[in-house]
Amino acid sequence: MSPHPDLYRFFALNSEWAKRVESQEPGFFAQSAAGQKPQVLWIGCSDSRVPESVVTAVRPGEIFVHRNIANQFHLEDNSVQAVLTYALDHLGVEHVVIVGHTECGGAAACFGAACAPTFSADAASCVIDPGLAADAPLNQWLTPLTKLVASLKLSSVPPAEALPLIVEENVKLQVANLCKAQTVVNAWAHKSRKGKDVWVHGWVYDIGKGELRDLDVSRGPPAQ
Repeated sequence: MSPHPDLYRFFALNSEWAKRVESQEPGFFAQSAAGQKPQVLWIGCSDSRVPESVVTAVRPGEIFVHRNIANQFHLEDNSVQAVLTYALDHLGVEHVVIVGHTECGGAAACFGAACAPTFSADAASCVIDPGLAADAPLNQWLTPLTKLVASLKLSSVPPAEALPLIVEENVKLQVANLCKAQTVVNAWAHKSRKGKDVWVHGWVYDIGKGELRDLDVSRGPPAQ
């Protein structure tokens, strides 16, 4: 069966790309098939405008990736915990980076929810999307971010000024959460199974400029 007409160009572009890469670097795909040795785990947002390999201009195989709505690291999320464990214990990744971005729709939605008259910091789930039930996955997923936004007390701040701050504070919170993960704690206490130090970083990607910025919140193994 041929690809759907709306998706055909992806196959055509892929074919051109594969031929170009193999021509420029013969054997690249055979080498990739033999295994991966990424140094970085990128935990970013699912936003289509922030493709990690594109914005960093690196080749396939250099970045291990987990992306979700608003670049969250929930300690109870088995998916991100599984990715983290595999990256550190099996691939020997040395750097874990939480990457937020400007113009984040998740951050904007949480700002709106936190400023709504119906907001309750005690609620199990905050209503980010009124069209969904309070316990809908999207509302549950973004509840921690909404409560963070509420704690910043930005209701009187224009959205254009509030959102960049929310994006940065969100990254900082996820870095802090990541440092509480048992896999990271174990890596710092005993080094990872690959015997390498693990570092955690927080970055923001500026969509309007195409540039990454380090928030200077990096954490490494505690001093012995």
